[in-house]
Amino acid sequence: MTVPSPYADRLRRLPVRRHEVAVRGGVTAYWEYGPEDAETTVVAVHGFRGEHHGLEPVLAYLPEVRVIAPDLPGFGETAALPSRTHDLDEYAAWLTEFTAVVAPGAVILGHSFGSIVTSAAVAGGLETPRLILLNPIGAPALEGPKGVMTRLAVFYYALGARLPQRLGTAWLRSRLVVRVMSLTMTKTREPALRRFIHDQHDTYFSRFSDRDVLHDAFVASVSHDVREFAADIPVPTLLVAAERDDITPIEAERKLATMFEDATLVEIAHVGHLIHYETPAEAAGAVRRFLRIPVERGR
Repeated sequence: MTVPSPYADRLRRLPVRRHEVAVRGGVTAYWEYGPEDAETTVVAVHGFRGEHHGLEPVLAYLPEVRVIAPDLPGFGETAALPSRTHDLDEYAAWLTEFTAVVAPGAVILGHSFGSIVTSAAVAGGLETPRLILLNPIGAPALEGPKGVMTRLAVFYYALGARLPQRLGTAWLRSRLVVRVMSLTMTKTREPALRRFIHDQHDTYFSRFSDRDVLHDAFVASVSHDVREFAADIPVPTLLVAAERDDITPIEAERKLATMFEDATLVEIAHVGHLIHYETPAEAAGAVRRFLRIPVERGR
């Protein structure tokens, strides 16, 4: 990372501890933010191609909460799970086991692809008092307003999987393609924030373990959406949606909210699929209200 974070001052005040734990035959790296004795613990799951750093701006506005932020298997500092296909069933099973070992009974939070993983896990029996979904994938990606871009992405990942290994991996880690993805998702017009977002993607978007994992995860991300699991989620659920999200239109998010037994929808204006970078204070505020966390004096 070469561009300073706009949220650096807040993050510096936030205690962070790195850990590792054995889960499903592999070793999961995870980070513990905030006070160890906090009343509320949240397990936060990042999105496709990202890793735990992406959610830090939101965590910076939740200093009273203990947050457990793992890197998904095959991304960041968590290696791929040995001899396993990294499909949605595997990610949901991994999250269920990880939570049982590290933070049983925690609130579960997922962003983007993480919204699909967390929803599948909770619908499948992961015990949690509440579920939080940031930029939930509430409709098939191929049907969104950027459906053409998604089809190009399908071609991009398929080609990366078929090329000779060295060439295919280089293709999938192309800085040019990463920048196009970043430009497509970024809505803010603030130059400093745009530079920060692009630098985040340049730094962390290609930290996948190998192209097979990346392809498996991509297929999972475009083959499923939260609608599949909404009716089977028995706990209060918060959806934090963006009015300019190109992946799931806000109209689809409004419909998604009606599919849950108990859901609250918060809409954030003037932002797209990068709520966690562009409007983290608003996202954290929605989380705080949903979890009934009072603001500490001086925060």
